[in-house]
Amino acid sequence: MDHNIYSGTADYLVSDDLRNAVNIAMALGRPLLIKGEPGTGKTMLANSIAQALGMPFIIWNIKSTTKAQEGLYVYDTVQRLYDSQFGENDVSDIKRYIKLGKLGEAFSSERQSVLLIDEVDKADLEFPNDLLWELDIMNFYIPETGETITARQRPVVVITSNAEKELPDAFLRRCIFHYISFPDEEMLASIVKVHFPELEPNLLAEAMKAFYWVRSLPGLLKKPSTSELLDWVQALVVGGIHPEKIVSEIPFLGVILKKNQDFDQVLKRIHSAGGVQRQTGWTAGKKYL
Repeated sequence: MDHNIYSGTADYLVSDDLRNAVNIAMALGRPLLIKGEPGTGKTMLANSIAQALGMPFIIWNIKSTTKAQEGLYVYDTVQRLYDSQFGENDVSDIKRYIKLGKLGEAFSSERQSVLLIDEVDKADLEFPNDLLWELDIMNFYIPETGETITARQRPVVVITSNAEKELPDAFLRRCIFHYISFPDEEMLASIVKVHFPELEPNLLAEAMKAFYWVRSLPGLLKKPSTSELLDWVQALVVGGIHPEKIVSEIPFLGVILKKNQDFDQVLKRIHSAGGVQRQTGWTAGKKYL
């Protein structure tokens, strides 16, 4: 198999659609824009690609104050001023005060790398458009040194968004887009088994039943995600919880619910109706076994 074909990793299962999106983005040399519920593995996807293809992994975490320029390079004028007054360095060599940003690192890498631009929608609206030119031509100019940084290898660019704000159309046109849907019960059970291969089947079945019941409740401010389920299963194992108590009591509820309103709503339903089993009539599914 071609080493540049991505098919997931042992600890990161992918759907056919997601696998195809990754490979198409790499084949076309386009950024891969990933959206989906928090906790569905958007960030981990980039790490999985790097692991599977043996590439260096570079993370650019975006904040509300992040500017596109920071991803290219930063000119440390403060350090240069300090050195001119107190240091022994040759301040005429401006290049020593130029520090490449994450995009600059990816361009300069001798090996093709995976660059994760995480939560792009946190920045201002101009940020995505400011990246377009460099992502298209794969180089940028540093006027302070007269140097042009050209990508030695086109990086695999993965961009995540939590849909906090709309992204510009011009930016979207240049990306391959994929929405990571919340996994169905069979896929989610497979994901849990990857992380907990020795998990007791009955505990998995009861945990899945309770988890999906919680997610089905109307009005939740934040539905529990895959990452919360994995943490909860680990808590159930560490806590030595008997499978029969999972559905009736939903122990360690604070592991899967992070909003006070959601926590209170679920507790009231459990106490008033006698737990998930009585409310739904669900029974442990053999498909988890």
